[in-house]
Amino acid sequence: MLEVTGYEKMAMLDLKSSERDAIYERMKELENDFLRLEQINTENVQPLVSVLDIKNVLREDVSFKRISRDEMLENAPEQWDGYISVPGTLE
Repeated sequence: MLEVTGYEKMAMLDLKSSERDAIYERMKELENDFLRLEQINTENVQPLVSVLDIKNVLREDVSFKRISRDEMLENAPEQWDGYISVPGTLE
């Protein structure tokens, strides 16, 4: 029951004993399911990315400069030392 009470404490829950027991049983079922999956031999199995027989069409990755730093900073309401200054989000 230690496993469930640890999660209960982390989630700041106050579970009834019957709820703890039900969660514990479900956790054990899941653990057994994963143990069974670990026993499956996947040595010669290729990873499956998609069940569809299609290929992604990618555009050519070409970089180009759209706007200069000076042009960008001209439009900034506030700037400091070559950077755009924005209000702080953390207090």
